[in-house]
Amino acid sequence: MKFLDCTFLTIAIIGAINWGLIGLFRFDLVNFLFGNMSLLSRIVYTLVGVSGLYLFRFFMRSED
Repeated sequence: MKFLDCTFLTIAIIGAINWGLIGLFRFDLVNFLFGNMSLLSRIVYTLVGVSGLYLFRFFMRSED
């Protein structure tokens, strides 16, 4: 389980960095590396979204 937690956290951090670049410099790193909405970039965006949903459980646990 720890491997899965670390993997999803790493993917979420990469997504956060990408959104920071978009907000600050209007530079989409995923788009730059993999193409505008190519299959690979859509996979990366999907993994970031799934990682965020997976990590949401930490927020739910902290409410106890």
